[in-house]
Amino acid sequence: MIRAMIVINNQGKPRLSKFYNYTPVDQQHQVIRSIYSVLCLQPENVSNFIEGGSILGPDSRLVYKLFATLYFIFVFDSSENELAMFDLIQVYVETLEKCFSNVCELDIVLNYSKMHTILDEMILGGQVVETNSEKVMQAVEEISKLEKVTAATKFISKSTSLLWG
Repeated sequence: MIRAMIVINNQGKPRLSKFYNYTPVDQQHQVIRSIYSVLCLQPENVSNFIEGGSILGPDSRLVYKLFATLYFIFVFDSSENELAMFDLIQVYVETLEKCFSNVCELDIVLNYSKMHTILDEMILGGQVVETNSEKVMQAVEEISKLEKVTAATKFISKSTSLLWG
């Protein structure tokens, strides 16, 4: 099971975090700080797989990949395949590239809900449900259309209520 997906910039600021088991917020912050402190000590020429026992408890691992200034991290247990998790990071980033053309930290900050929508289309309850970035993008586009229609409907109903009082 996937326990968490975290995106941290190279200064240690979390830009996205989603925990799939209940974890109190202060413990989430502690986990993120611990992960960042481990990542800072990793030389560039070593494996992107880390045993998470000391940080995240027994039977936990993490895999990460650095893109520009952002670390994309998956925390998972032994039931998941490390290479599959590494590939999932790649699929997630490819999907972001399709969505934002050239992903940067600002895109993540300004489009926080879309980042979660993409992640939710790929992972549900800690289980991978979709790894095809085309299908994920199709679902995200459909959700965006529905959000626009809903927003337009709310705007129209508020406008008419103001006119007709």
